[in-house]
Amino acid sequence: MNILLINHYAGSPKYGMEFRPYYMAREWVKMGHNVTIICASYSHLRLQEPTVEKSLQVEIVDGIKYIWIKVPTYNSSVRRIINILSFVVKLKYFSKKLSNEIIPDVVIASSTYPLDIYPAKSIAKRTRAKLCYEVHDIWPLSPMVIGGYPKWHPFIIIMQMAENKACKCCNKLVSLLWNSESHFREHGLEKGKFACVPNGFNMEEWTNDKLSMHLPSKHVELFGRLKNEGKIVVGFAGGFAASGALKTLIAAAKDLRDYDQVAFVLVGKGPEEHMLKELVVNDNLKNVFFLPSVDKSLIPALDSHFGIAYMGGIHSVLHKYGTSPNKLLDYMLSSKPIVQAIDEPNSLVERIMCGITVEAENSNATAEAILKIANMTPDERRIMGERGKRYALCNLEYGILAKKFLDTFN
Repeated sequence: MNILLINHYAGSPKYGMEFRPYYMAREWVKMGHNVTIICASYSHLRLQEPTVEKSLQVEIVDGIKYIWIKVPTYNSSVRRIINILSFVVKLKYFSKKLSNEIIPDVVIASSTYPLDIYPAKSIAKRTRAKLCYEVHDIWPLSPMVIGGYPKWHPFIIIMQMAENKACKCCNKLVSLLWNSESHFREHGLEKGKFACVPNGFNMEEWTNDKLSMHLPSKHVELFGRLKNEGKIVVGFAGGFAASGALKTLIAAAKDLRDYDQVAFVLVGKGPEEHMLKELVVNDNLKNVFFLPSVDKSLIPALDSHFGIAYMGGIHSVLHKYGTSPNKLLDYMLSSKPIVQAIDEPNSLVERIMCGITVEAENSNATAEAILKIANMTPDERRIMGERGKRYALCNLEYGILAKKFLDTFN
């Protein structure tokens, strides 16, 4: 089968995020399918950009055919919109040429924003391929909630029209968000066309040798000292951004400042780093420590030092549709009991009982959940954490998810 995946932001291990298109495509190649990814020459998510000199440029990455569309770079919201429009317009312009070259059996529109449904539909119609709309974040609801755009903003109106079009014309809608079907049904999706295929993990990144990789000396020293002192480490690894509600974690640490058994370690960097460190200094918290971020390959070794893993979020209507963060997978694969402070009803953590869920931005409830897990016996914490790992291994490996994705068309 010929599979065409359109994802503006697609990356690879060489270029950096976004990784899901690469991992799904690689599994499809292993199954014997021919896979083409069409993506933009510039994305703010990548660590390295490809060198693209022509309007369309081909590169083969691990058996996957990447077609890069040359687009302008951006460093502002306006220029990002120009970048998006350039990608979509050029893709539509080259749709006949690409249709004749690829002759896809399945076309997947997967660029986060929904505008790519127009060229995707054109290619699918020309080649009589099945059309899939893949949803990572709900647009235009996400920029409305996060960016504060009003519903009458021209950008939002255009995006809403595209989402409505995608829901009405696709053969299948595949969402990373498990509870989002009702939203898409409201925008025209027919019953029976929805499927959830969440984020996954690559087994090669979680082998035993990854667990034994050497962390930087600063990390080794701190974790060694805390272990010698008999501390249970409440850990967070990721970006220090407002969306992660790390202020809630610091406030919970303040509530537990006299509970000598627990220490808090935040590993990463981001726009809120200075503010978070100021909070710790101002409250004279001796139980909170910061460490620099580590390479993605060191995440298994890093998370192995956590006793309890924290994952938080701010109050947001978006979370009621479900979440699928990579951080959750990391914690589950590390067999760590999780405290999830996100307003996500019936979350995966709750369903498989691999941790405790509490209200977002509620530091008292977060502290109580941490204390409840800390007061468990080591065996009770191990059993709770292993539930998460067992579920991930059986359900969330990319080979399993790639097959599930294609099975939705049967």
